[in-house]
Amino acid sequence: MIAFVRLAVFGFIAMTIMYVLLSIYSRSVERERLEKEWDAERGGGESDARDAYIEAGMKTYEKSLRAKLIWLVYVVPTLAVLVLIYLTN
Repeated sequence: MIAFVRLAVFGFIAMTIMYVLLSIYSRSVERERLEKEWDAERGGGESDARDAYIEAGMKTYEKSLRAKLIWLVYVVPTLAVLVLIYLTN
């Protein structure tokens, strides 16, 4: 029982680290895409309008399916461990 609790605690810590890193990476990729899109369409200029465009795009991204799929970092390993425990017992 102690081994299972230890596995759960360290597994949760590892999954949290992976979630944070994936979330930061995904947000930076989306921000870079929005910046390149703005530069390609308007060729730079007006930093206030550019910042507003990027922030609006990031708010849309936060509600997107892509941002929500990162939560699978918690779901998939947990289900895999539960299935393995079930099958071995």
